[in-house]
Amino acid sequence: MKKKIMTLCCIHDESRILLGMKKRGFGAGRWNGFGGKIHEGETIEQTAKRETKEEAGIEVENLNQRGVLTFVSENNPEELEVHIFSSNNFKGEPVETEEMRPQWFLFDKIPYDSMWADDPLWLPLLLGGKKFEGKFLFDSDGKKVLKYELKEI
Repeated sequence: MKKKIMTLCCIHDESRILLGMKKRGFGAGRWNGFGGKIHEGETIEQTAKRETKEEAGIEVENLNQRGVLTFVSENNPEELEVHIFSSNNFKGEPVETEEMRPQWFLFDKIPYDSMWADDPLWLPLLLGGKKFEGKFLFDSDGKKVLKYELKEI
């Protein structure tokens, strides 16, 4: 199985999380954290910082690696290995970019119904300060989690 390594960075404070509405490409129309593919010569942490700057206009400091999630989809030979980071320390103000429209949400108002189907399963762990790992099997159109394993580490 072919593997693609990616990052996802979740910016939050004690009561709010910054999410971006994806405007184009993979995941368009969904709220998500900020991240993407690793460029040649980059570390995973450098990728998380670069992608957050490109997608939300902010410079992340003090990244915390929280987990690794693996995603597979029916009828797709590619596996996504996503390294999940969090930070509550950044410079600048979030701004809309060509790719994302950032918005703050209170923890009890997170728009899970407009996010990936796996997010309600692992995001509470991240917001609770936990570390985790997991694997998710999605249906062929990526809308439903068919099976998953998730554990704190």
